[in-house]
Amino acid sequence: MRPYVILNAAMSLDGKIATKLGDSELSSPEDWERVHRLRCTVDAIMIGVNTLLVDDPKLTTKCPRPPLKIVVDSLARTPPTARLLTHRGEGKVLIAVGGEAPAYRVEALRRAGAEVFKAGRKRRVNLKILMAEIWRRGVKRPLVEGGGNLNWSLISEGLVDEVQVALTPVILGGRNAVSLVEGEGFGKVDEAQRLELLSVERVGFNLLLKFKCLR
Repeated sequence: MRPYVILNAAMSLDGKIATKLGDSELSSPEDWERVHRLRCTVDAIMIGVNTLLVDDPKLTTKCPRPPLKIVVDSLARTPPTARLLTHRGEGKVLIAVGGEAPAYRVEALRRAGAEVFKAGRKRRVNLKILMAEIWRRGVKRPLVEGGGNLNWSLISEGLVDEVQVALTPVILGGRNAVSLVEGEGFGKVDEAQRLELLSVERVGFNLLLKFKCLR
């Protein structure tokens, strides 16, 4: 058994989730309201360490029961001063690390109030082990607000069940601008993750598309 994973992002018309300088302000005020409502329907919010290092998000919510905050961080690069830790309030923070994460960094994160979980023995976090662990902890619906690399890792392993994309009417371009999904990529179209459109609606200046991932 594993959780039902929802991947959410705001994206430009050309598939970018941030500019070449890292600006990711692509959501309308109405879409941000939607995201905050969505956060209150899930058990956890998951990001990758690159997103944390670039944006330093607090992942705040106004939910009666704050969702668990999860950072996928193979080498424990999360700074102990990250706002996600210093502004955690009543919410809990879980840092998932790989088998080669330096012990001194792991200890610093624990002292900062995070729980650190070693997901596998290899350098990179084993996402299937992580999903099994959070399922065991009662996380049935995590929300992924990751960058392109985490999104690719989850999709390539068949761990995403639903995709929600707020399409923004801008074209960003940029060879170094982050796309919705980065990573190695699929070699052939027939190997790709297939999606089924569930709904389309206008949210402020965004067009919200919801998809189910097909197996």
